[in-house]
Amino acid sequence: MSQVEASDTKAVEGVRGLTPFIEPSLINALPHYLPLGIFPLIVLALIHGGWWLLPPFLFMSVAGPADKLLGPDGRNIEPKGTSERRLRWHNIPVWTWAFLWPPTLVFGMWQILVANPFAVWEECILVVILTMEAQAVFVVGHELVHRRSKVERRIAEFLLASASYPQYATEHVYIHHAKVGTPDDAGSAPKGESFWRYFPKEVASNLTNSWQSARWRLARNNRPLWHYTNPFWRYGLALLFWYGLTYLMGGLWAVLLFIALGFGCVFSMKIINYCQHYGLRRVRLPNGRWEKVMPRHSWDADWKFSNWMFFKMQRHSDHHAMAGRHYPLLQVHSSDESPQLPGTYSDMMNLVLRPKRWFETMDPLVDQWRAHFYPEIDDWRAYDSPLAAARPDAFDAIIEIYGYAPRLALWIERNPELLDNLQQREFTDLDLPKGFGPDEAYETTARRGLTRLYWTYEMGVAEMREQIDELPSADAVDTVEIVRNWSNDKAFQIGMHLIRKNLSPMEAATAMAHLAEAMITSVIAAVLADHTHRYGQIVEGGFAAMLVGDLANKQAYSGMPLRVVFIHSNKNAEQWRRLAEQCHAQLLALTQDSLVFDPTGPERTPLESRVLSEFTHANEDPRTQDGDFLLSSRCVFRSGESDLAQHIHEHKQAILAELRKDIPAQASSTKTTEVSSEPSVNSFVHAKLEMIEDIARSLRLQQSEEESDIVLSAQSIFNQHDRKDLAQAAGLFRSVQSVQRFICEESSELENTSKQSQSCIANACEHSTFEELTSALHDAGNVVEHEFNSLLEQPTAS
Repeated sequence: MSQVEASDTKAVEGVRGLTPFIEPSLINALPHYLPLGIFPLIVLALIHGGWWLLPPFLFMSVAGPADKLLGPDGRNIEPKGTSERRLRWHNIPVWTWAFLWPPTLVFGMWQILVANPFAVWEECILVVILTMEAQAVFVVGHELVHRRSKVERRIAEFLLASASYPQYATEHVYIHHAKVGTPDDAGSAPKGESFWRYFPKEVASNLTNSWQSARWRLARNNRPLWHYTNPFWRYGLALLFWYGLTYLMGGLWAVLLFIALGFGCVFSMKIINYCQHYGLRRVRLPNGRWEKVMPRHSWDADWKFSNWMFFKMQRHSDHHAMAGRHYPLLQVHSSDESPQLPGTYSDMMNLVLRPKRWFETMDPLVDQWRAHFYPEIDDWRAYDSPLAAARPDAFDAIIEIYGYAPRLALWIERNPELLDNLQQREFTDLDLPKGFGPDEAYETTARRGLTRLYWTYEMGVAEMREQIDELPSADAVDTVEIVRNWSNDKAFQIGMHLIRKNLSPMEAATAMAHLAEAMITSVIAAVLADHTHRYGQIVEGGFAAMLVGDLANKQAYSGMPLRVVFIHSNKNAEQWRRLAEQCHAQLLALTQDSLVFDPTGPERTPLESRVLSEFTHANEDPRTQDGDFLLSSRCVFRSGESDLAQHIHEHKQAILAELRKDIPAQASSTKTTEVSSEPSVNSFVHAKLEMIEDIARSLRLQQSEEESDIVLSAQSIFNQHDRKDLAQAAGLFRSVQSVQRFICEESSELENTSKQSQSCIANACEHSTFEELTSALHDAGNVVEHEFNSLLEQPTAS
């Protein structure tokens, strides 16, 4: 093929096989002179009023119908090798508009505020006309702020000041373009955010971000904030000119009117900005950087008439991909490269103000865009979350949490301050960064070793109590709030270590048990201090707080029920009971909004306060969970009698000794656990855990006596009886419970959680896949069920 033929083929194919390239020329530039036609119409309206007010309205309202009539544009000028000099015919209308607008606005204000030859209704219409045309300030100003010429950029700032928004020159170039499509950019609306939520946030962030950017640039050049190169000096002078002129012409009311004019311009511009980026996100790469800005990250609307009137502002995708291109060189991209808005800008502006219709129209298109450009991503919740916009500094952690742990994701949405824990030294000193060691295995071992040492040994109940005691509080109510917030921080850290496999599920259970005990005892101590302060010390008798069940044997997990039994002596029984009631009320308050405990109400956690002498064989049944107090309870707090805990232990042992006289009868009465034929993983794990606890109770009852008041877990009991199969099964089911309750809600079916969540649970339990884990659970479940059925088949004593 000859060079000429190749050149012709290139001309036919165009930039990406869409349309042929056109050459920059006066003929091709002429349509872009159309925006200048509004100026004589506005001047005539300002001079004559009356029917002359109609032509400007018609001229500015024709874009929508004209777009439908003329259709898409589709033509491109070859950007490579096209010098700026060849674009002079295209630049003239931009410069001319920039030259004509300031005197037109000044003349308009003079006619309305000073000369005042019109009726009130005419003045109102003229204000509307000026406001409508002032919106083009952001079209021309936007084009000029991207120019390399300093003069053009300064003109842009002066134009933008006429709309009370000069800081746009800094924010748009240095913030929006750098961070578009990321949570750092308030101008890129996430999916699901309405315009009415977007607008105030965007306006506020524009001002604060532009100021911060100016400060940062000055600091990088070792210049003080008040240095003359600070662009806010220029912005201030430009605003002073426009507002000073307005005040001289019409006083305070004119200034308020000018503010309203600027607000209308900014409002219209933000609608367009909202449309241009709604729901489109750049993806976070494994190296921690955002992917490069590409045409796919902006919506296009390549309509011919609007391209002429608004200097190809609708070719927004190419503008962001190549921000330095002058408007004539902006390219139109195919739908395979850039998403297309479903209508003209006029159509979209009507939709934006009605969020329901907007979401119905745009959200399916956003989903299609995601499926087309990022088929490998099936979970976009982190990108859509308001939390990502509020805490862009923690976006990597947000993605991790949303991907692996939807329950923790709900928590950080409600309490974003939890993310601060990931920057605390208590966390970072354990979760060492990648690359510090010779290889990945070494780094993993180091992280796990440090984390396990800290959370299972160094950070015990006593150490936690010391930290809590150092926090100032006024009374028990204040202590509850302080302890709750402090414990949520610690539980969140434990959960993140579990997700990152720095802690095993059983180690996390131990850490959570220490945390729960420290919380409970701190609150009880605060209640006791309040009671003593108000009523004095109770001289005789004593009371003790006993943890029961999973809390007692340190099989703790996030969202566990809180069960505390208060035992008090016969002396001053009524006073001790009132104290127990106060403790119970504050402990219930502690469970509210707690990451550690299930926020149960009083009806689910009734007060359990007993006099020591009330214990009898008749009211304690060790075969059921109601009888956990005998076999699985532990004293964690005592006040008054020094030997009360020992007396409680002796009473428990006396009852157990009597019950052991008839072991077969007790064993055969064990309840049957109902399990559906095809249970979910959740219900299967729950049912098997109940069976495991029943078997463990039976084995403990078979012991001749209890040597100490140490409460053993089912796994430890099975190991004592050399039942390794049952011990392994108990460990597996408890591991699943521990990690599952951090990752998802108790009511969530594990089968329906995301692949990432399933993988996280499986890996935490030392299995490579979720399918492998479920298979192991069913094998372990068979072992447990066989032993449980054997227990039921034991003969009943006559």
